[in-house]
Amino acid sequence: MQKFQSRFIVLSAPSGGGKTTIAKMLVKRHDEMSISISATTREKRPQEKEGKDYFFLSKDEFSENVQNDNFLEYEEVHGDYYGTLKNRVEELVDRGKTVIFDIDVKGAISIKKKYPDAILLFIKPPSLEELKARLNKRKSESEEAINKRLRRIEFEYEQAEKFDYIIINDNLHHTIEQIEDLIWI
Repeated sequence: MQKFQSRFIVLSAPSGGGKTTIAKMLVKRHDEMSISISATTREKRPQEKEGKDYFFLSKDEFSENVQNDNFLEYEEVHGDYYGTLKNRVEELVDRGKTVIFDIDVKGAISIKKKYPDAILLFIKPPSLEELKARLNKRKSESEEAINKRLRRIEFEYEQAEKFDYIIINDNLHHTIEQIEDLIWI
């Protein structure tokens, strides 16, 4: 059986870059892995489920968790707040899981500060045109919301230079294999 180099694997990408799909596929392929489910103040999309995709919190609930130091990391992204709840990560580690974080670039860098052995993987789309097509295909956001996400790409690409690895997600199967090769001992 393969062993992972770290108990903490962090995936970041621009919206539509494929990080959530990749995280779910890794967990499906490896029983010893589990995704850290983030909390957010953004609106729930029709297909999303509470506690499976996110923990959906009001801004007051999120603020209360910040005040109580319940987050490993949290950030404001696209006008909404996202954060990683400490107790959820501790629970996964206690169960012997390798934790996959599906979070933004700032959150990823915060995780690396707390867990220096964490492996940071930045997932890049093959092109800006492909990314736009993926965002439009989701049909879950307005044109304005998509444009807000696209305006953040330059910042995200700058932050990617701080990551351990940058992977181009042009073929999902190949991307998964690349990641597995990088995170196994």
